[in-house]
Amino acid sequence: MIKRLLPAPLLSLALAALWLLLNGSYGPGHCLLAALLGIGLPLLTRPLRPTPVRLRRPRVALKLLFRVGRDAIEGNWRVLCGTLARGERAPEGGFITVPLDLRDPHGLAVLAAIMCVIPGTMWSEMALDRSALLVHLFDMRTADAEVELIKMRYERPLMEIFE
Repeated sequence: MIKRLLPAPLLSLALAALWLLLNGSYGPGHCLLAALLGIGLPLLTRPLRPTPVRLRRPRVALKLLFRVGRDAIEGNWRVLCGTLARGERAPEGGFITVPLDLRDPHGLAVLAAIMCVIPGTMWSEMALDRSALLVHLFDMRTADAEVELIKMRYERPLMEIFE
């Protein structure tokens, strides 16, 4: 019964909390509306979720979160230095193909988000059979290292978490 009413309890809680935080009011009307949104939206979007999410290793997920945060800061620095560079030191962007072993749709969605958060990389396209990923790089001088970075730092932990 409860699983039918709350198909995604954490999502329901997050939606209700976000509603209250964004409104800055904790009156009875806002609390009621937050509860309705927290219960109603996951029920309405239930058919859109392909499979239930199972986090197999939450500790690995936490480590990945901090790694992505650190990489985002370092990526900002690299892009800043590249933007200010002149002549031969100026970066030249381009595309690389990254072979994928990750198949879980939730893991791929997280990988897409990571690739868009890290400055200097952008998820561009995925092969129809999910075997490869086309990534745009800010600086092609680091292309070989970027493929290994994506595979080792992001794909491997995501496989541990979701598969």
